[in-house]
Amino acid sequence: MTLILKQLFNFIKVLNSDTGEKQIACGIACGLILGFAPVLSLQSLLVFIIIFLFRVQAGAAFASAFFFALVAFILDPVFDIFGAWILDLDSLQGLFTTMYNMPIIPFTKFYNTIVMGAGVVSLLLFPLAYILGKKFTLKYRVVVVARLENTKAFKALKATSLYKWYAKYNEYYG
Repeated sequence: MTLILKQLFNFIKVLNSDTGEKQIACGIACGLILGFAPVLSLQSLLVFIIIFLFRVQAGAAFASAFFFALVAFILDPVFDIFGAWILDLDSLQGLFTTMYNMPIIPFTKFYNTIVMGAGVVSLLLFPLAYILGKKFTLKYRVVVVARLENTKAFKALKATSLYKWYAKYNEYYG
């Protein structure tokens, strides 16, 4: 339970940070692929490389990967059916045979029905996750943060010396 709360609090912290909504949205979309992919696979390694090479919010990616992994566990039967359908297509048999005989590609485990189904579904849902993540971040920052900052409790908290110390600490050490 504490792991779930920690991931949720880290995600809220990222939403409240100065990070741009595009970086957070891309992190959420990359987390979708990470959550749906097998843990130790070439797909995950490729997404990690993308996260660290480009301006992608890593915290959003890892927090959303945690939640998408829970969703992927529930959707495994759907991924299995979809992956079996893709792997059974006669028009792709030559491609899959060639890929299986390549040096590194078989380590992706594309021949597994669940891995194939989850991979294709995550690639299809990537643009949707990006768009929804961007809209969610913008809406959260406009509606939730603005309402929270106008409450009496938040104004009282900002007036305390502890908050002023935290603000100064955060200014210096990030």
